[in-house]
Amino acid sequence: MAEEKKTGAIRMAAIDAIMTDIKFKAQITARTNKLDSGIMDSGIPGFALGMLISLAMILVPVFLI
Repeated sequence: MAEEKKTGAIRMAAIDAIMTDIKFKAQITARTNKLDSGIMDSGIPGFALGMLISLAMILVPVFLI
């Protein structure tokens, strides 16, 4: 009977470790998805703003010369 309790405890420890690993991976996946969504939402306006700033930095000195 003592061996059954040890085996059960070992199994529970293994299950707890697996559940902890699954929770960690789920949190990483959720954070990555949230970050990706934020980047995709601001991608086009950010690109347009960057393009305007870079054009201004190139064209302003050209017109001042």
